[in-house]
Amino acid sequence: HTQILVIGCGPAGSYAASALAREGFDVTVFESAKFPRYHIGESLIPSVRHYLRFIGAEGKLASYGFTHKPGSAIKFNQYKREGYTDFVALGLSNSAWNVVRSEFDHLLMNHSRACGAKVYEQTRVNTISFAASNPEQPISVCWTHVPQPPPLSPPASPIKSRFEWPPSPQDVVPQPTQGVTTFDYIVDASGRAGLFSNTYLKNRHFNTSLKNIAVWGYWRNVGKYGVGTSREGAPWFEALIDESGWAWFIPLHNGTTSIGIVMNKKVYDEKVKGNPLPSAPSHFMASNTSESSMVAHYLNNLSLAPGLLKLITEYGVMKEGSVKSASDFSYSALSYAGNRFRIIGDAGAFIDPFFSSGVHLAFTSALSAAATICASIRGHCLEATAASWHTQRVATSYTRKVYIVAFLSAYKQIRSQTDDILSDIDEDNYDRAFTFLRPGIFKKFCSIFYHIKTEIMPPVIQGASDMGTRLSEWELQKSLDFCVNLFNPTSPEQHERLLRAGKIYQGLLDVASPIIDPATFERTLRVEIVTSAQTAADLKTEKISEMKLVLHKVNARRVVHAEYAIHNLESERIDGFVVKLERGKLGLAKYERNWRVETEWCSNRDDTV
Repeated sequence: HTQILVIGCGPAGSYAASALAREGFDVTVFESAKFPRYHIGESLIPSVRHYLRFIGAEGKLASYGFTHKPGSAIKFNQYKREGYTDFVALGLSNSAWNVVRSEFDHLLMNHSRACGAKVYEQTRVNTISFAASNPEQPISVCWTHVPQPPPLSPPASPIKSRFEWPPSPQDVVPQPTQGVTTFDYIVDASGRAGLFSNTYLKNRHFNTSLKNIAVWGYWRNVGKYGVGTSREGAPWFEALIDESGWAWFIPLHNGTTSIGIVMNKKVYDEKVKGNPLPSAPSHFMASNTSESSMVAHYLNNLSLAPGLLKLITEYGVMKEGSVKSASDFSYSALSYAGNRFRIIGDAGAFIDPFFSSGVHLAFTSALSAAATICASIRGHCLEATAASWHTQRVATSYTRKVYIVAFLSAYKQIRSQTDDILSDIDEDNYDRAFTFLRPGIFKKFCSIFYHIKTEIMPPVIQGASDMGTRLSEWELQKSLDFCVNLFNPTSPEQHERLLRAGKIYQGLLDVASPIIDPATFERTLRVEIVTSAQTAADLKTEKISEMKLVLHKVNARRVVHAEYAIHNLESERIDGFVVKLERGKLGLAKYERNWRVETEWCSNRDDTV
């Protein structure tokens, strides 16, 4: 028996186990693989720092030696320069890493052990049993464990080892053992296998418009983006010239670079059936010593990303046998929790890796699971309330932060065809995550320039209950148009130039400021452009265009900024509760609005304007 059982020790499982063990609970983890093991998903975003800091693991990651990731370069239009998102602009500690996932995941697993969790590798959960009196409450699992070869290093098995030392010859190859473990709570972090969602709840929902396939490999002797600048180490993402998908280029600390193609599966299958392909450079094809058709298509498809080819250079060499592929279908679920169980990470939802969101979503859902389990055990609320809170929190994170909306904005630019990609968005989750984009919700708005006086008020992001009716198809489309600004092709130098000019209120360049009504924003910009043209004849059109690109991009980034910070769990209420984010007291607490702080904030900002 264990108090809390976690299935799986990937980033989500390790995080949940660490957080719960640090609260003093009895935590057991069953992991089917033997770590370290291979996994894709090598590019992280800055938000992981906040989450790692809460469980005491940030220092371990920072000192490990992973490739520093100062930002991210994205090229959507072959006729324009790439856009660059500068993470470090928000502070030196806001950078992230490109990681070798086998090492990253192993580090997190060992950290959960250091926190007090009992981790058993090579232990596969086969079935889950539910209470006879309450068919919706899981109570035990049946598992199969393959013991490690002697000598044993504890913890070796979920049951007491019966091996003797020194071992006899027949004991050298251990045989699988089976057992049953009961628990009070269970967390499903089983990855895409999704034990609960697929086998028991059967509630996994695939986004039919986002069915892709990913093919990637590892290269040596390639170039780097931003060599000799503050951008060095940043990954490169590029839309394919045939509008079928995108490519990635991620440098890693082990001397290799992960290079991959994500393509619409239907288009990919048509290419495989014999449609003409662009010819890859001859030195690329020389890397395909295996004569594999998959590798040949992979190398040919790289030619669809001209910027990527320049980074690979003529000296780049693909590691033999390194090319892999995977279906890349985005999915979610109707619920992520129930009576004494929580579903986290890829076990519950998965979104296209364009935004490097996998580990962030894993950590967010893992902390939500840990907090709601703590709340249930400590009596902060009823278990039903805690479970509902977790489902809504995961659904909101999945829907917001551009994992659906801005992600769809990206695909709107990548693909020209009019796919009905909006049909799979759950309206309740969208309303809760994006109500600030409704027309008329901004009672006050920021001034664009220092001499235009206006009032300020933060946008309402509370939920559908505050807004009444749901968003219409038109509003969804306007939201997409707004989020497209995330990918404006701007550079940190342009942002800095605009800031130093001193003619714009600095808060407008701060992603932590409130989101500005896009329509009001555009109207104010037009007023200022006319005024400036009358008073400054040397104000060139390209400077105005640059200013608008920068300001609209910063405004769009505010959509996702709140999600980056772990403390948004303490301020965004769901069903009247927020997370109590304090070690030893982790759980849920009734939301109490701090009117004094908000009033002072509004007053000070108005005085500044």
